[in-house]
Amino acid sequence: MENKPENSNRRAFLGLFLIVVGALWIFERLDLIPSFWNDILISWQMLLIGIGIFSIIGGNKTTGTVLIVIGGFFLVPEVAHIPYELRRIGWPVLIIGIGVAILVTHSGRRNRNHPPQFDPVNNKALDYFDDFVIFGGREEYISSQNFVGGKTTSIFGGTEYDLRQAKLSANGAVIDSLALFGGCGFKVPPDWTVKNEVTAIFGAFTDKRGSSLNQIVTDPSKTLVIKGFVAFGGIEIKYL
Repeated sequence: MENKPENSNRRAFLGLFLIVVGALWIFERLDLIPSFWNDILISWQMLLIGIGIFSIIGGNKTTGTVLIVIGGFFLVPEVAHIPYELRRIGWPVLIIGIGVAILVTHSGRRNRNHPPQFDPVNNKALDYFDDFVIFGGREEYISSQNFVGGKTTSIFGGTEYDLRQAKLSANGAVIDSLALFGGCGFKVPPDWTVKNEVTAIFGAFTDKRGSSLNQIVTDPSKTLVIKGFVAFGGIEIKYL
């Protein structure tokens, strides 16, 4: 379950990202950036693009690409004049762009690796999940007896997974989570060892199992790794 070189690279890229943001902020305060570029660089659109780039570096290409598409779409009117005829079809174009981004990145990932499949007769018995929620919510009950992990993305929404009846695979499980202005919750058995590899900016990762049970005795052979990125949101581990 160890992946130290990848974790080190992600921390390095996060450090570089924060340095760039801080430098731009200093330049803005010193009036070293023209007002035109200041409005572009210091904007919520560029925040989405920056988080998207960091997500791609972290391995979540689908979410990163979608965030870049959304940020870029809303940034275009700030740098160029858009005729009224094109502005009328702006939202349909954005929806198409998001759809294309999801299809392209998902197809590429499927060609490179093949995640475990789940039983089509009993869709509750998920061994692997890949969820994307935006402006909404989702709750999943997973009873897989060979759970290996998954990916979940919450943007202005929330997801919750009940894993209390699931059993980890022999090699444990890895869940890649991204929460942007949203949250993700996991209900897990009390004896699982949960390893936090989440990068949080204006967000938090919390393990609340201690508040639900008087004593927690974790089993190192049952390890769930939670990795990913949180901005203006949170990831929560709990038992009840």
